[in-house]
Amino acid sequence: MQRDQSAAYPLALLYAALIAYASLFPFTGWRDQGIVPWAYLWAPLPQYWTRFDVGGNLLGYMPLGFLWTLAWLTGRPRWRAAVWASLAAALQSLVLECLQSYLPLRVASNLDLALNAAGGATGALAALALDRLGVMARWQRFRAAWFVRESRGALVLLMLWPVGLLFPPPVAFGLGQVLERLERVLAEWLQDTPWTGRLPLRDMDLQPLLPGAEAVCVALGALVPCLLAYTVVQRRWPRALMAASALLVGVLVSALSAGLSYGPLYAWSWISRPVEWGLLSAVGAVLVLIRLPARACVGLLILALVVQLAVLNAAPQSPYFAATLQSWERGRFIHFNGLAQWVGWLWPFGALAYLASRMGRTGYGARRQWT
Repeated sequence: MQRDQSAAYPLALLYAALIAYASLFPFTGWRDQGIVPWAYLWAPLPQYWTRFDVGGNLLGYMPLGFLWTLAWLTGRPRWRAAVWASLAAALQSLVLECLQSYLPLRVASNLDLALNAAGGATGALAALALDRLGVMARWQRFRAAWFVRESRGALVLLMLWPVGLLFPPPVAFGLGQVLERLERVLAEWLQDTPWTGRLPLRDMDLQPLLPGAEAVCVALGALVPCLLAYTVVQRRWPRALMAASALLVGVLVSALSAGLSYGPLYAWSWISRPVEWGLLSAVGAVLVLIRLPARACVGLLILALVVQLAVLNAAPQSPYFAATLQSWERGRFIHFNGLAQWVGWLWPFGALAYLASRMGRTGYGARRQWT
């Protein structure tokens, strides 16, 4: 398994960043306690702990060890990948626990370090066992048969897309509505500074989306992951299966998010008439475009992302959605301390950057990717 072709390497980096985010959130109140940050290593074991704490620390690092091992399975002996992955997970936990010594809302713990290291080693051993059983080789053959040579960027984006939907968007599948919040944040940052009067002002207030515009946003939002899959899958039936899987996952994750945010009785409350029309339009477009060449899918995907972002950011956040944000920010639902919201905000822009980078490449590799 070559690292430059494997999606495990960027996924390991992203998961390591997720762990760092969750371990250091909310990143405020840094202070020096007058002790070395690694003093927790020889402190007595914590007197109070729960099964959830033990399980969370153990299970939280297992994917990290698993992904690092897959990313480094490049040579012989292959057990070295598991060793390096275990050490990388333990080192990250050591550094993060030291940094937690400077945060008032965090407690550095030698027990947490031991559990994190054990979780990383367990994940590494699981990856090594799957490789010995031939599972990784079968996955490589499957990937070579279904996807173009350099597809890891698209695969990582497809895996992150449902994460962005975990935080309920203001419009179904409407990721990337950032304009109003960005304006508010800039105004707060520049308040009482000479730059306050230089902020660009809109000519008119943002207007709520009409039902037709909402249906367009839903259709484009549901179509985007399908088109992204079409850019790295060339045969018709694999394309159909990928598109159907993306739409099904999107609907189920949206229902899960609504159910956990408002209660199980409201899991399907997000499906309105515009949403129904948007989903039906997306399904029709998926079928019509199933034979479209990958290069044409790239251009159409960029157009869909730009149009959806333009329409979505021309509308304000609804008061109902603002109330949802407040309930989430109070911690009613475990959402990675706001990380899912960040993924939802940034995912469309990351997809545009990825597509621009792929189109900007020249030579044989680029021709092979988009033919």
